[in-house]
Amino acid sequence: MTRLFSILAAVAVVAVVGGTFLFTRMGADDRFAECRGSAVAGGAGQIGGPFELVNGKGETVTDKDVITEPSLVYFGYTFCPDVCPFDVARNSDALDVLADRGISAAGVFISIDPARDTPEVVGEYADAMHEKMIGLTGSPEQVKAASQAYKTYYKAHPADDDLYLVDHSTFTYLVLPETGFVDFFRREVSPEEMADRVQCFVDHS
Repeated sequence: MTRLFSILAAVAVVAVVGGTFLFTRMGADDRFAECRGSAVAGGAGQIGGPFELVNGKGETVTDKDVITEPSLVYFGYTFCPDVCPFDVARNSDALDVLADRGISAAGVFISIDPARDTPEVVGEYADAMHEKMIGLTGSPEQVKAASQAYKTYYKAHPADDDLYLVDHSTFTYLVLPETGFVDFFRREVSPEEMADRVQCFVDHS
């Protein structure tokens, strides 16, 4: 049984409101064409870019510090009761599949709930999910800038206490050093399918 089900086998999956992308078929000049069937309208360069956030040690880091190998980037929050743990566990399983194939990759968890997700909290969460998972948070402004770069959506529910939920998009982004964003994965993609596509990108890099 994969980590995905062993962590939260009894939890029902609840859909989260997410952002919407427009897609177009890739051209023949795309070196990654066989690795993906579609891309963001306007090209992959429309998503991703520089960010400055805070890691689990309280250190301010940039995308250059974090994306040093193929990375699965996910925007979520540690208090998420259902969707995030499933998605991050799936990403962690994909990292293990890749490692078994001799491919080193990392996971990046970026919190969209900086009010509750302190560096310590997000660092412990990432460590618990996978030894190669990097947890990041930051000021509301830093988080918003990173989210806007990746065209993600999030909105906290109003609440009188700390038990509020946050709606957010649930794509996982594949980011390569030097190249940047190259592809995304929907929630229904399995760890093995994800690993296959990551390996394809790595082989064609």
